[in-house]
Amino acid sequence: MWFNDRSCGPVFGLPSIPGKIRREPDAAVSNPPGFFCPLTIRTAGQIVTDRSKTPALSYDNCSFSYGGSPALTGVTGEVFPGEALALIGPNGAGKTTLLRGILDTVTVTGTMRVLGGDLKKVKKGAIGYVPQVADLDTSFPVTVSQVVGMGLYAELGWFRRIGAGHRKRIHAALERVGMDDRAKMLFANLSGGQRQRVLLARSIVANPKLILLDEPFNGLDEPNREALLSIIQSVKEEGVAVVVSTHDLKLAHVTCEKVALLAGRQIAFGPIGEVLVPHYVEAAYGGRSTDQLVGTGLEEGVVQ
Repeated sequence: MWFNDRSCGPVFGLPSIPGKIRREPDAAVSNPPGFFCPLTIRTAGQIVTDRSKTPALSYDNCSFSYGGSPALTGVTGEVFPGEALALIGPNGAGKTTLLRGILDTVTVTGTMRVLGGDLKKVKKGAIGYVPQVADLDTSFPVTVSQVVGMGLYAELGWFRRIGAGHRKRIHAALERVGMDDRAKMLFANLSGGQRQRVLLARSIVANPKLILLDEPFNGLDEPNREALLSIIQSVKEEGVAVVVSTHDLKLAHVTCEKVALLAGRQIAFGPIGEVLVPHYVEAAYGGRSTDQLVGTGLEEGVVQ
């Protein structure tokens, strides 16, 4: 199955700040004092503050639905160029739904601005998307190089052939993720981690300003996890904003500056050290204490 999203071409196998901590009001969750968090870009051993940037992504009381009742409500917050936002929450919390809102495949109400403007006006190829590997139909006989070339379809259109310059970009993208030596292999013959790296190459070949990753670390061995983290860090250093859905709080700490903690509604949105605290995590995970989360992998990322 093939699916055209608003990112950088078809995806196969998919079913058709500055700012204060934000959360949806709830009687069971007390409201912490607000605080200002300017844009921070991590560099070699230091943090550089830049308040002049336009947010790559901003929400003001947004809800997301598939045509009926909202699947996710009350989202408010900002992500700036060079920042990464982790979407954290239990299964069914709305993490993938939020990503689909950015891809314009679900209905969004409220005010959402993407790359400084209306989503409908975002330039094709400006948003890169890496789907869950488990969602892919790998029966289609396509090579690694061809998969990455799909990232140029928005730029080329369906009838223009890939030229020498485009092939150089495909090679450079594969080289960047360490997969250039497998360019002629069938995508289906790769391991899960290798497929994930190829899909990331597909998302960066069009030089996007915003990259979305849906559960990118699921099932990856340590070398592929480390490679993926390194690539994400490198694109952030180039000013690309990243939104990553993950269940792994520890990995979120490694790569993300901000967190949106979700549970069908926004529990909190803000700097990672202020959101991943027991109070909010327990609210997101049905009142379970951090002690009860031991063994799930979640407790390791909670700031005590």
